[in-house]
Amino acid sequence: MSKVAVIMGSTSDLPVMQEAIDILKGFDIEVEVDIVSAHRTPEKLFEFSKAAHTRGIKVIIAGAGGAAHLPGMVASLSPLPVIGVPVKSSNSIDGWDSVLSILQMPGGVPVATVALNGAKNAGILAAQILGSSDKCMLDKILVYKEGLKQKVIEGTKTIK
Repeated sequence: MSKVAVIMGSTSDLPVMQEAIDILKGFDIEVEVDIVSAHRTPEKLFEFSKAAHTRGIKVIIAGAGGAAHLPGMVASLSPLPVIGVPVKSSNSIDGWDSVLSILQMPGGVPVATVALNGAKNAGILAAQILGSSDKCMLDKILVYKEGLKQKVIEGTKTIK
């Protein structure tokens, strides 16, 4: 079974990152969750990043606030796709520092970046990445997208 790792710089990021965990579990994707700080536990970051693919991880979602180096550092060390979630934290400049730190990666070290506090979309994107090579997951994504469509149609009925 494919696994997705959801990591974050500190426990204060968990309320945001929980949305990714929940959506992944909703797609029946095995989720590994951990705290990996780029600045406070650099050795753990190196070990995690270099070995994640050997443990069956297929996609890494990394959430970070402030300077937000976690997603980029993980991407520099891992062969796996990394999705960065900028987190608006207490030491953040309205979240812009996090957004730009994750978004502005140098050529050769890509990080897919979602909106500020957009962990739900990170979870959906991870499922879509898995669905590109897993028919069962692709079918779940198609059902999910149809559900989104139906919510809009139902919402339209309530305003008429």
